[in-house]
Amino acid sequence: KMLTAKGSFNTSALTGESVPRTIREGEPVLAGMVNLNSVIDLRVEKKYEDSSLARVLEMVQEASSRKSKTELFIRRFARIYTPIVFALALAITFIPSFIVSDYLFSDWLYRALVFLVISCPCALVISIPLSYFGGIGAASHNGILFKGANYLDLIAKVNTVVIDKTGTLTEGVFQVQKIESVYPDKEKMIEYAVALESKSNHPIAKAMLEYHPDILPYDFNIENVEEIAGHGMKGLVNGKDVLAGNTKLMKLHKIKYEQKIDDIKETVVIVAINKEYAGFFVISDKVKKDSWNAISRLKKLGIKTTVMMSGDKKSIVDDLADELNIDFSYGDLLPEDKVYHIEKLKKNSDNIVAFVGDGINDAPALAISDVGIAMGGMGSDAAVEISDVVIQTDHPSKIATAIQIARSTRAIVIQNIVFALGVKSLIMILGAFGIASMWEAVFADVGVSLIAILNSIRILRKDFK
Repeated sequence: KMLTAKGSFNTSALTGESVPRTIREGEPVLAGMVNLNSVIDLRVEKKYEDSSLARVLEMVQEASSRKSKTELFIRRFARIYTPIVFALALAITFIPSFIVSDYLFSDWLYRALVFLVISCPCALVISIPLSYFGGIGAASHNGILFKGANYLDLIAKVNTVVIDKTGTLTEGVFQVQKIESVYPDKEKMIEYAVALESKSNHPIAKAMLEYHPDILPYDFNIENVEEIAGHGMKGLVNGKDVLAGNTKLMKLHKIKYEQKIDDIKETVVIVAINKEYAGFFVISDKVKKDSWNAISRLKKLGIKTTVMMSGDKKSIVDDLADELNIDFSYGDLLPEDKVYHIEKLKKNSDNIVAFVGDGINDAPALAISDVGIAMGGMGSDAAVEISDVVIQTDHPSKIATAIQIARSTRAIVIQNIVFALGVKSLIMILGAFGIASMWEAVFADVGVSLIAILNSIRILRKDFK
């Protein structure tokens, strides 16, 4: 954590961002960031093995061991293909002796050797894995981490993208806009609510703490705290039974609140003290500038369905979906509700579903989707751990970039397979009939391999925007 007032850091090794980032006192500094222009003081809060850099390196190593279906097929193909080709070479050498009147062993042996050189599967065995390594490398350069080549194949087929709202399409930086209270002492109501929320790291809780920074949690006796996902917080504050959350939390505890709260479109945190309604906070979030570009690019890529899901109020979610031109939206969702909607989408076998989220409440949805994409820059460890793809910059437009890279990788793999098999098959037939010489055979082996390898690595130079 940063102890100095501020410092400038090069974060490209972790996020792919070329613009230096200014980090201020109290904000986290990740392993792998490079200090640029001043002496700074830091406090180390995690062991190396728990750091972002260590996790990235570990996931890259795991990615190398997770092969795509195409890679695995090519390896199996090479194991079967090699003995078949060797048997055919023997047949070319000896079978003509029974059917050709002027059979000359040295001529047919030469043809068989030409055939063997041509048929060497190097172009496929080398270039196909290299294509996937190139795709993973291009993604890393753009601040995207694929945990395996198999996910490159999967995300290339994605046609339905489901996106969490808070922290993914919005900044997740909330601000308190208004407070209303019916409690005899409004300041006490605020203190009790903020003290309870100090036990949570949810963006809404942080907004309440920032609104009243003078409230110090250790000045209060806070006990029996429970954070209920999708509902809010409950606990004892200085002996008072305090609830702070949404309307679902109030209904769960059978607490009557003012009906006008149901008509407020912004996020509302309702407070109840000793089982009695006490007041509410109105809190609003801000849409990321990159969100419009993200949805626009997904549409251009031919993604047939875009969906936004959130635990936030349905009215807010629907308004934002209309603003961003998202096809479907669902609000007031608990983690299990998100899972239900994704399972419903997956019941249609034509849908290949990617889910994008950043919070611990998104972990079940990330796990059940065909491709789970975590916004890793500010996302929870649970979301990053369980996802298949990690976007390190918190820019939602990187979802489209990941799909572009995967599709480009897939196209290069297909090009290499068609080119290698096409050239080899042609020259192999010519060699069997004695038309192709050893020079053509060398081109079909080494030349084709070299061209396929150069084709594989060109993805590293492509600009994905």
